[in-house]
Amino acid sequence: MSKGKLAKFADMARYENVFQYPYSVVEHVPFDMKGHWHEQYFHNDNPIVLELGCGKGEYTVELAKLYPQMNFIGVDIKGARMWTGATQALNEKLGNVAFLRTNIEIIERFFDEDEVQEIWLTFSDPQMKNPRKRLTSTYFMNRYRKFLRDKGVIHLKTDSNFLFTYTTLMVEKNQLPLLFRTDDLYSPQNMEHMEEQENMDPKVLSIKTYYEKMWIERGLNIRYMKFCLPKEGVLEEPDVEIEMDDYRSFHRSKRSSKDTSK
Repeated sequence: MSKGKLAKFADMARYENVFQYPYSVVEHVPFDMKGHWHEQYFHNDNPIVLELGCGKGEYTVELAKLYPQMNFIGVDIKGARMWTGATQALNEKLGNVAFLRTNIEIIERFFDEDEVQEIWLTFSDPQMKNPRKRLTSTYFMNRYRKFLRDKGVIHLKTDSNFLFTYTTLMVEKNQLPLLFRTDDLYSPQNMEHMEEQENMDPKVLSIKTYYEKMWIERGLNIRYMKFCLPKEGVLEEPDVEIEMDDYRSFHRSKRSSKDTSK
């Protein structure tokens, strides 16, 4: 491990806005703040919004600056990356930001029923070979239902046509209320009429991550949708073959030689 990473982990251990509970310790260390984020950390009753797979945390921080009347928690297992956003939030004294370092597969262990109002999924790994690992799969939707308010909002922002298509099919299959959907968020048509779009806040367009800017420069469309997740109803996976992306994430090619996946 590099000295830079060691220094960042040392910082994270003392940061008041970071809570570290990776899978290796969560079984033995109870998380007493579950159900008490409002009173024990944020000290207000403002809505709580999660960004799952927050990476460096830049999106979490920018959302918090845009919406000071809401509380934001960035979640990721990569502590060295998260250090960037956590440090910025402390330096800018953003009291409506926190970071949770843990595995998203056990996210329901940290939030109580109805404690979260919205979830952001920004440029998640498409997981083209394994639907159980996709953050928009019904497997994860059932996890989110344990702490997301009834008909809470889920935002998906992605450059992956595979993940966007899969999520669209999942929403349609389960008749989830779709609030907004576009396969080219920054197209001139969208930009021109954004303020007229129902259920779409144009302020979202002002946030572009480092890699997002690079993808746009490469000519890749940024896709975005938001939908509601009701608590009731049995969720079913779409049984449709979807063409795989030529890439999995930035600077990485797809892992499988297959052309399609479910």
